[in-house]
Amino acid sequence: MRVPPSRPQRGCHGGSVAAASARISQRGGGMEGRVVPPPLRSGCPVSASEAADVPAAQVCGEGSTTAVTVQECLELQLLEVEMLLSMFPKKGEINLDEDAVPCVQRYLRNTGGVLPPQLQYSIAVDVGEAKVKVELQVQLPHLYPHVAPQLFARSNALHRQQQLQLNAGLASYISSLDSGELRVGEAVQWVKDNSLPYLENSKSSSESVPEEPAAKETLHRMWIYSHHIYRQELRRKIFDCAKKLNLTGFCLTGKPGVICVEGLQKYCEEFWRDIRYPNWKHISCKHVENIETEGSIDNIRLFHTFEDLQFEAHGDYGLRNDYHMDLGQFLEFLKQHQSGHIFQILFGVEGKLADK
Repeated sequence: MRVPPSRPQRGCHGGSVAAASARISQRGGGMEGRVVPPPLRSGCPVSASEAADVPAAQVCGEGSTTAVTVQECLELQLLEVEMLLSMFPKKGEINLDEDAVPCVQRYLRNTGGVLPPQLQYSIAVDVGEAKVKVELQVQLPHLYPHVAPQLFARSNALHRQQQLQLNAGLASYISSLDSGELRVGEAVQWVKDNSLPYLENSKSSSESVPEEPAAKETLHRMWIYSHHIYRQELRRKIFDCAKKLNLTGFCLTGKPGVICVEGLQKYCEEFWRDIRYPNWKHISCKHVENIETEGSIDNIRLFHTFEDLQFEAHGDYGLRNDYHMDLGQFLEFLKQHQSGHIFQILFGVEGKLADK
């Protein structure tokens, strides 16, 4: 695709057009066969009143008043786009809506129509020996270059403060240039020549601020042994208390009874106080584990819920309520949860699974 002006080149400052044309020819510019990159963002709609006002706008220069038309300004904008594309020929260096230039060209062929969207594009500028990318975002009012372009420089390597300072410097430089000059190319060069100090300041401030240590949490796990756990109201109290305190683990009912709770220490200790009150005597905390982690304690829990464990009773207990749970099944459950060593702590004997 080529982007020639759609009518003879006219400008309020002929030198600007000549300078741009000269720079294009020096670089062997042109847009033959160019594939325009994907859009930066959609264009800005123009009101009917604006379309009626701007074609015969008056732009005041230094000590003189020059009549310019939108057509003349858009021709200069297309000429500058062609120059920039010759300066940045690689894919991804310029991000331009593929419909932006044809839309302006259609308007220039039929100037009685609605004004085209403002030209918008971005340019990726390599800065310094490390070639850090600074993106220059560009939006051109219809009367640019006789009004200032809207420019914004950004980089992932810049902190917010350095980015604000960089853009303040860029705005100051652009305001020093004469109205009527094509200024985007000048802005690109300024960003290339002046961004490095801001990037270095941003890097220095990052290195000077000590990294905050990651917050640490401690998982508290309690292993509780009881002679037996039968009563429904007691079991209900255990489960309600664990749920209220966001504790995971299990309750093995029967004879013997075993409870494991894990969570934050203050909640585990509150659970321990609550279930013993007022008169649960045959109960003891056999073992406590504390595990520190830099992440969430949820990542190191052995249990994801609070489970109700009920295994087959061992032997023929008839109608009696003092049956013994199958501790072989309980040992297998512990080993599945990386806790086989707890069996000996609870019962005083080493647990062994029977051969199947």
